[in-house]
Amino acid sequence: MKRVTGIGGIFFHAKDPAALQAWYKRHLGIDVQPWGGAAFEWADESGQPFKGTTAWSIGAAGSDHFAPSKASFMVNYRVDNLVALLQALREEGCNVLEKMDDSEFGKFGWVIDPEGNKVELWEPLPGQ
Repeated sequence: MKRVTGIGGIFFHAKDPAALQAWYKRHLGIDVQPWGGAAFEWADESGQPFKGTTAWSIGAAGSDHFAPSKASFMVNYRVDNLVALLQALREEGCNVLEKMDDSEFGKFGWVIDPEGNKVELWEPLPGQ
């Protein structure tokens, strides 16, 4: 079974999200959108567009989105079969959170790594 197939997103908290978003936009050229982040389109080795994006987003510090982790970041990894992977992780003794979301963006599940970081696993909708 394939496990992680790519990075779906990188999310982090900031004391002043608007100021940090503006810094990244001005100094690194990231096209920060009103929702607080950007979507990087994938391309193949020749530069041709390829289905898929990687999200990058800054949110407000103090949010409980990364709970139970105390980290200021969370990485979202793309996976092929979320249900099977979560079951395999449970069988391997990993700390898998019980909650799983099924949304218009696909399926989401979470595992806590040995350092206490919340890791988001995402099975995109077919063709995404």
